[in-house]
Amino acid sequence: MLVLHKAGDYNYGMITEKLFYKNVYMKEFEAVVLNSSFDEKKKSWLVELDRTAFYPEGGGQPADEGTLSTGEGIVRRVMDVHEKEGTILHYCDGPLDEGMKVRGQLDWERRFDHMQQHSGEHIVSGMICSRFHCDNVGFHMGKDTVVIDYNAEVSRAALAELEEAANRYIWEDHALQILWPTPEELKALEYRSKKELTGDVRITSFPGADICACCGTHVMTSGQVGLVKFIGSQKFSKGTRIELLCGKRAFDFLSMNWEQNHQVSVAMASSLDKTAAVYQKQKQELIDAKMKISELEGYYFEQLADEYRGAGDILLIREPMTPDNVRKLCVMIAERCGGRCVLFAGEGRDYKYAYLDQHADPKEVMAKVREMNGALSGRGGGRDGFAQGSAAASKKEIEVYFSASAAKQ
Repeated sequence: MLVLHKAGDYNYGMITEKLFYKNVYMKEFEAVVLNSSFDEKKKSWLVELDRTAFYPEGGGQPADEGTLSTGEGIVRRVMDVHEKEGTILHYCDGPLDEGMKVRGQLDWERRFDHMQQHSGEHIVSGMICSRFHCDNVGFHMGKDTVVIDYNAEVSRAALAELEEAANRYIWEDHALQILWPTPEELKALEYRSKKELTGDVRITSFPGADICACCGTHVMTSGQVGLVKFIGSQKFSKGTRIELLCGKRAFDFLSMNWEQNHQVSVAMASSLDKTAAVYQKQKQELIDAKMKISELEGYYFEQLADEYRGAGDILLIREPMTPDNVRKLCVMIAERCGGRCVLFAGEGRDYKYAYLDQHADPKEVMAKVREMNGALSGRGGGRDGFAQGSAAASKKEIEVYFSASAAKQ
């Protein structure tokens, strides 16, 4: 029979048997439902079991996910797991009757990924904290990366050395040691922890790399981490923040980078190990070419502007140009024509414009620009007789507007 409780009122008195500490590689297990209660806030059912292999969120490690199923064909998705006063609660998408026997099945790919990330973080943090006599003051295992904060500055060169040392340690395949020391033994241990601990403390150790108080799940040998890769570092507060990938995440990241580098190498007709050098060479060639083009544009603009010397007010509609070139050419023509220059550059209904009238009152110029923007679906502005912006109008609409505007004067 299903017994309902309000999640906030339920007395979490039953201590759940934690199978994930007895066998971290357990993917399936059998258990008995002790209670189901509905959490109004999270809109999910909280299912309590007598035993579980689902790891609850804690120690910087996200919760496991998976399913709980019965012999009658009922399947409930486990979306989150939390521990309260020794009771582990499974946040499910439906209830399960009290007394039901269920089979739990973990999303093993997710769990093993967390084990790889957590174990790799231990090895890396142990080495960094030992070398720089610092503390790990922040740890977040995200969906994509692991972010770790240290209260010491760690240079990129030092990180490269530590990354190599961590991978060497991983490939040596050291066994993880898990200790439950007595209070007296705990006092004699030198271990990493963010705060002073009492009571039952779980110590995890990768000998020669790290010894740390931790409640999370880990691989049993360093070799199963596979690989660690730093993908970012930056100054953070008075220390350093790094981004880390371990195991399959690191492999996928490097595979993606290889594929991108391969595509770049084909496009540049370069070998994979020369793409950076070829890029720098081509970048400089592009800079030189742009400078030459800019110089030639300057000569061309000068000749074009000379054609309008003394011509008075000018409306010029041209092919697409950069906003900077629209401004340059407009100014050159305005300096020679002796009147107002309005230059539109674009095609279709997408035009960039520059408007310069050095001989009119600046306030009157801005009023005309606002009127023009309203008529031509334009956006832009300026000051001192000059304005620049864009217009969502056709060439014909621009010509008709200025023709009508000239007729009014």
